[in-house]
Amino acid sequence: MHLAIYVPLVIPVLAALAARPLADRLPPAAATWLLTASALALALASGAVLGLLVFSALARIPFVAAIGKMSVAVFSRGDTISLPVAITAGALFAAAAAAACLALWRRGAAIVAAGRQARRLPGAGQVVVTGDDAADAYTLPGWPCRVVITQGMLRALSGPERGVLLAHERSHATGSHYLFTSAARLAAAANPILRPVAAQVGYTVERWADERAAAATGDRPLTARAVARAALATSAAPPDPDSRAAPLTALGIVIAADHGTYEARHRFARAGLRGAGPVPRRVAALLRPPPRTSLLLVGAAVALVAFSGLAALDAAVSLHALVELAQVPGAPGS
Repeated sequence: MHLAIYVPLVIPVLAALAARPLADRLPPAAATWLLTASALALALASGAVLGLLVFSALARIPFVAAIGKMSVAVFSRGDTISLPVAITAGALFAAAAAAACLALWRRGAAIVAAGRQARRLPGAGQVVVTGDDAADAYTLPGWPCRVVITQGMLRALSGPERGVLLAHERSHATGSHYLFTSAARLAAAANPILRPVAAQVGYTVERWADERAAAATGDRPLTARAVARAALATSAAPPDPDSRAAPLTALGIVIAADHGTYEARHRFARAGLRGAGPVPRRVAALLRPPPRTSLLLVGAAVALVAFSGLAALDAAVSLHALVELAQVPGAPGS
């Protein structure tokens, strides 16, 4: 094996750096699909490479080599991976596998619990209005998904803004957006370098729902105002943290301004958003025309992920060839 085996371990760093620009410049639906698929592919590629490095260490153990009928001398002479590197990879592989399994278990249990809660909600409709005074609105994964809106949230919004909120949450429900965030979080658990990618998937599903709401109402400034006021209302009267109806689709961070005014809307449209939280970015995006798909950006991202996969495949082919060479009858130590 040669240095190309390390490529799948480096590319996730580039993906983490590129995640936010991609989330901001691509249509949210395209960005969600691209970032989620990339996170999964890169996590698999990096995990596969760590597995190959682990095998490189195990194959040098005489007992293991004897089981595979390999020559330790031939394998060690042809393998360029140092033993300390292979052992380190083994520790990382074990940690990644344990973290991925734990994340899969916890996320699966949370989705099942949410589905049960959704089935226990009163009524047969998709939307359920509760009598809670705290302002909140969220989508519960289930079969089907249910939208929960509190009386406190309804009082905080005007009639048109309620329509935006309802369209937003229904988009989460019909699009099963929790599947994207769950997949991205699983990839990030397996490879922590991908956590920024998973964070941007959480943002792009919100943007996806925002754009659906804007399309449904035909009023982007109204949608921006509704997003901001809903976030302000949620922060002003947060729900009981012990409540079983904890939201699985967060509205984001508060913007401390009057977002209903012309001046405030244009201030957010002009402001630099490099360090801004999710809600300011969403509001600013809604005050601009919808983004268009950039084939150049998508192509570059796909090429980078494909390069990582090809590097992992090349490493696997090289290792397989080395194993076959070490299994040749009459090889030293066989």
